[in-house]
Amino acid sequence: MSKQEVILCEELESSLTNAIGKCPHDKLFILTDEHTHRLCLPQLSGIPALKEATEIIIGAEDVHKNLETLASVWQALSEQGATRHSLLINLGGGMVTDLGGFAASSFKRGIAYINVPTTLLAMVDASVGGKTGINFNGLKNEIGVFAPAASVLLETEFLRSLDAHNFFSGYAEMLKHGLISTPEHMAELLAFDTEKIDYAALKSMVGRSVQVKEDIVEQDPLEHGIRKALNLGHTVGHAFESLALAEGRPVLHGYAVAWGIVCELYLSYIKVGFPKEKMRQTIQFIKENYGGFAFNCKQYDQLYELMKHDKKNSAGVINFTLLKEVGDISLNQTTDKDTIFEMFDFYRECMGV
Repeated sequence: MSKQEVILCEELESSLTNAIGKCPHDKLFILTDEHTHRLCLPQLSGIPALKEATEIIIGAEDVHKNLETLASVWQALSEQGATRHSLLINLGGGMVTDLGGFAASSFKRGIAYINVPTTLLAMVDASVGGKTGINFNGLKNEIGVFAPAASVLLETEFLRSLDAHNFFSGYAEMLKHGLISTPEHMAELLAFDTEKIDYAALKSMVGRSVQVKEDIVEQDPLEHGIRKALNLGHTVGHAFESLALAEGRPVLHGYAVAWGIVCELYLSYIKVGFPKEKMRQTIQFIKENYGGFAFNCKQYDQLYELMKHDKKNSAGVINFTLLKEVGDISLNQTTDKDTIFEMFDFYRECMGV
């Protein structure tokens, strides 16, 4: 799998012009959603390299990350005369980069694409690492392929227009990167002033966070081993997300991951000895900034069944990524159903839901 180039932009126009120049193409397309069409595309106006670009607009939010939207992108590419030598720029959050990357990698067996993520979640997670896909049959990212972007351009100026919910959604993935890297990185994340955001400091933290992910992806691009570390919080988090979607109360991905981290740190504590005080400290930060996800004991079985669909599993056994300590990762950990239900009890008690 080819390595993608990730650039922390000093100046978006020159970075984008260079990235486009490295991808010879006959036609250029820009994929936006209804939000990024309005809020972000105007910031690219006047860039000569985009003068001939054709825009494709899709619906915003995760509810549109489906087969129907994917087909509409294929249709637009086809009707506008895209060939195997065309280039797609994905301008948006994780939904746009995931779906756009999948559309590009499957149209005519694959065209080149560039990601320009506009949310914190997309910058530190979704747009980096080559995972693409859509939700299917009520399950998160059930259909997709590994297909890295030619370039990923991180322009943190876009983050100034982000609301608090979307900021914290991305910050959850940064917390995960902190937990799987070093105590110093984790301490910096827990101490960061999220009410009065220092955007210069945030930019360097985004750079560090992306580096954690890039280093892991480079070692294991197709998730056979250490890349599973990036799934900390996701086995339970995706189940929360799928349940919320099924019940018509969708939650942002990063919030589900944060709540999943609470559960999986508890498992880490009881199964492999993660320090209790560090667990409490992280849970307190999550409780204060993310609130809790409400569910009752009648829904435990449903959540358990959803967790059985996690892509790390094999032969119906639920696999967890756990931590012995910050940065000390235990892959392919399993536990029984009773312990998973205990974990749900712990979550509801400590989060007050």
